[in-house]
Amino acid sequence: MASAPEGWRTVWITGASSGIGLELARLLDGQVSHVAVSARSKDTLEKIAANSETLVAYPVDVTDPEAVAACVSEIELATGSIIDLAVLNAGTWQLMDAIDLDLDGVRDGIEVNYMGVMNALAALLPGMVARGRGHIAIVASVAGYRGLPRSIAYGPTKAALINLCETLRSELTPHGIVISLVNPGFVDTSMTRDNPFPMPGIIPASQAARSLLTGLERRAYEIVFPSGFGIAMKLLRLLPNELYFWVVRTFITKRPQ
Repeated sequence: MASAPEGWRTVWITGASSGIGLELARLLDGQVSHVAVSARSKDTLEKIAANSETLVAYPVDVTDPEAVAACVSEIELATGSIIDLAVLNAGTWQLMDAIDLDLDGVRDGIEVNYMGVMNALAALLPGMVARGRGHIAIVASVAGYRGLPRSIAYGPTKAALINLCETLRSELTPHGIVISLVNPGFVDTSMTRDNPFPMPGIIPASQAARSLLTGLERRAYEIVFPSGFGIAMKLLRLLPNELYFWVVRTFITKRPQ
């Protein structure tokens, strides 16, 4: 086994059955003693783990706080140690216009994207604080920088995660806990494959995972990829409101014919 990055022995990745989570798990396979991979699909996870060196399947629904707490306890019992690195990557994406507001879709986004992270934090933090060490990476999105059309069920949840990471870093750094905020742009995954609009700078999930791992090894606070699109979205965040809304009307929103 290769030497573990950053001294990690136990890594937990949610949303690990596909996309960035799966590719990150594959990069860590054989480098870390125990890579716990979680998602809702038990069969998919077990197939992934069966063809690996150090990946172990821990199926869980991140919207169920009791199940998440039990999953963390199971990982810690199996490894005999607290989780060193948790990558909270589970997420859901649904295009939705404000005039077609669907409360069930909005609630699903909140429960998976935001409360899924909170449920994991509630299970992870007591052990990490007691030990005075740990690393938590929360996957948000550049879509959380500013409000975007058709993103009413998604963007606000990612904006909340960006705000959450700022709070966590301020409060948890004195306890020896590293917080990383991960803001992907467009990545080629099952969630983005059917998007009916151009996706500038889209990259393969394997490339996204390499960028993510590099940032985690550097203990970076914010990890953004692809870099070009991330810079463009950061610039939009700096624009005055009226100029920003003009950009949205002119280049993003389709005007009525």
